[in-house]
Amino acid sequence: MVAITVEHLAPLVQALDAVDDRWLRALGGLHPSAVIDDDVDAMSDDGMLAVNDALAAVERHCQALHARIANGISKRSAPELGSDGLSRKAGYKSPAKLIAASTGGHPADAQRLIQVGDATAGRMTFTGERAPSRHPHVTAALEAGDVHVAAASLITRLLDKVAFRLDRAALAEAEEALVEQAVGLPLSDVQVILRRAEAYLDPDGLEPKIEDLRLERSLKIREDASGMIIFDGRLDPATGAPVKAAIEALVTAQIRALRGSNRPGEGEGEGGGAGEWTWSDRADMSRHLEQRTIQQLQADALAELCKHVLSCTETVLPLANTTVVVRIPLDALTSGTGVATIDGIQQPVDVGTVRRMAADAEIIPLVLGAESEVLDCGRSRRLFTAAQRLAVIERDGGCAGCGAPPGIAEAHHLRWWSHGGRTSLDNLVLLCSSCHHRIHKDEWEIRVSGPDVWFVPPAHIDSSRTPRLGGRRRYDYRRAADAA
Repeated sequence: MVAITVEHLAPLVQALDAVDDRWLRALGGLHPSAVIDDDVDAMSDDGMLAVNDALAAVERHCQALHARIANGISKRSAPELGSDGLSRKAGYKSPAKLIAASTGGHPADAQRLIQVGDATAGRMTFTGERAPSRHPHVTAALEAGDVHVAAASLITRLLDKVAFRLDRAALAEAEEALVEQAVGLPLSDVQVILRRAEAYLDPDGLEPKIEDLRLERSLKIREDASGMIIFDGRLDPATGAPVKAAIEALVTAQIRALRGSNRPGEGEGEGGGAGEWTWSDRADMSRHLEQRTIQQLQADALAELCKHVLSCTETVLPLANTTVVVRIPLDALTSGTGVATIDGIQQPVDVGTVRRMAADAEIIPLVLGAESEVLDCGRSRRLFTAAQRLAVIERDGGCAGCGAPPGIAEAHHLRWWSHGGRTSLDNLVLLCSSCHHRIHKDEWEIRVSGPDVWFVPPAHIDSSRTPRLGGRRRYDYRRAADAA
């Protein structure tokens, strides 16, 4: 008898063994003769997290193998085969329908498996020799179980889209960098990175894209049969940024008011408050605030803005500290070509959009040098130290923990002020209230190294205490050469 070893199955077998090992380790404190109703409930916290990681690795390996099979089914179901195609013979109109019937998922998910399988499959040259896949770095990451098929699909689609703009070396460098950044991130974070990467890899395509978005802006207002006023709007980044920033500032101010403070928080400098502000019925606001959802708070904030415009002759809303920061490299500003980003907005914009926005009140152009140092912080009316606030916003881009917009994040001392900590950039970090509470409660460590903010988990969450990149740099597209 001849034993047949399937090389591609070995990583999956190892991943399954790891699940078994970690499951038993998670129950390691129990006596072998112990009888339990639910072994998951009996796991330690760090053991459960380890099992979760092992199961996720199994899923990634399974998806990678399934992509190869999906590509094979697709090839054997080619349209030119007609009724002799594999999917037709099995009773399905398309290979995606066949695969979806097997998984119980959506045909779109099955089509993604087919696309990734095709993008990472080996090729045959005209001379009959085997050649590597079009995307070798993605292929290697899939086979190693480092990235999920969903991330691989997004990366390969972007690379194919910009391939005509880049030479072979630049394309390979971009692929390597994107794969490295995608490891360990949820798909939502990968999407942000890819959106920015596309802008940098294809800057010529950014201006027409932003112009198309601007032309598509719209706002419809109507009253439905029940009496509700319906707003249906779509705003491009430049138009929507100040609207988003103002509403978020009002919602944050209301939440702070409920806590008994109308100050932006520790670390923003002396006199850092927004000043005294009033509401038409502050007591009523405090009484009902906890009963409102975030969506209701945002709706009320929009109404408050409009009432202010219609009736108030002086600034009484907590918007004195609310600005829109547009970040742009110096070389892009001087050359007129390049990419800029708006704090709180994921979509990058072109230089022309930045110049138009810079003419508006409370829009601050933040000019950066080659190493991302702040060269010009602009000017704005503030009661606290504007330069420090802008510098920490530039570095963190909002909450350094979860990426929440700057308007709802506060500057906090890494070493407490009462313990001798200085109000300097290397001792400040932007955090939303939720992340601030979680980090203190679970005893995370935060380290600042130049433009990078690192979150070090406690040993009970990650025994290796591997630092996790936070802040704006987590989402920025970083070339392999920059990372090195």
